[in-house]
Amino acid sequence: MVVRTGVGRRLRGDLYIFLLESSWLRLIAVFGLLYAVANSIFALAFVLGGDSIENARPGSFTDAFFFSVQTMATIGFGKLVPRTEFANILVTIESLIGLLGLAIATGLVFAKFSRPTARVVFSRVAVISPWDGVRSLMIRMANERDDRILEARVHLVLMRTETTAENVMVRRVHDLTLLRDHNPSFALSWTAIHPIDERSPLWGATPASLAANEDEIIISLTGLDEIYSQTIHARHVYTADEIICNARFVDVLTRLPDGSMQIDYGRFHDIVPTQSPADSNARAFAAES
Repeated sequence: MVVRTGVGRRLRGDLYIFLLESSWLRLIAVFGLLYAVANSIFALAFVLGGDSIENARPGSFTDAFFFSVQTMATIGFGKLVPRTEFANILVTIESLIGLLGLAIATGLVFAKFSRPTARVVFSRVAVISPWDGVRSLMIRMANERDDRILEARVHLVLMRTETTAENVMVRRVHDLTLLRDHNPSFALSWTAIHPIDERSPLWGATPASLAANEDEIIISLTGLDEIYSQTIHARHVYTADEIICNARFVDVLTRLPDGSMQIDYGRFHDIVPTQSPADSNARAFAAES
């Protein structure tokens, strides 16, 4: 987690991004709250303006509130109408705010509907186990959508805290080479595999050294949405305690009698040990199996 200080309020938060990335339930709740607050403020102004609404009960906040709703939504049933010049001024201001609010809400809803998003699930942990005789770091991914992610590419990096020759602490990024970083059609499951050999930044590392260096494994996936033909992306971060030594993922793919493949998401995150737990934390990642 990163805490930002010394920046302006504009850089600390972006309301548009917050609303765009919010869930539909949260977005509707925010719209509803703002709508209720705005109408309450105008209703209070109508009440303070005296007997300014024709056919409304004098001093009735309820009548003023529903008149405000009719004004902001440009409904205008005709039963409640402004009576004074003050009320007409408020109606003019509220109508403008209502039109602007409708335009903003429409834009946000359209943006959320039209923006393609990747529904890629990453395994809760990364595992280290032998692959073709070489100790390897493995991360499993799955596409939860029915459509494919075309020209999918995976990038794996190691974030590590290091000290320079000048005794300056820096956060360095090390690329982790994958056996296969490209998939022309990502439909079901995909395991990213990084061999831990002499060229790997993880060569000779242990769980203790990962924790001491505050190491993080960051995996990012980009590709083209098959339906929208727009770029989508997904990412996940693994901390040192989420990297499990001497374990492998449970197989989740099954071939059905008709020849199709079935993926069991219920066991997607399950792992099994590849050796006895007694020495799982003592050996370096680069040890031979």
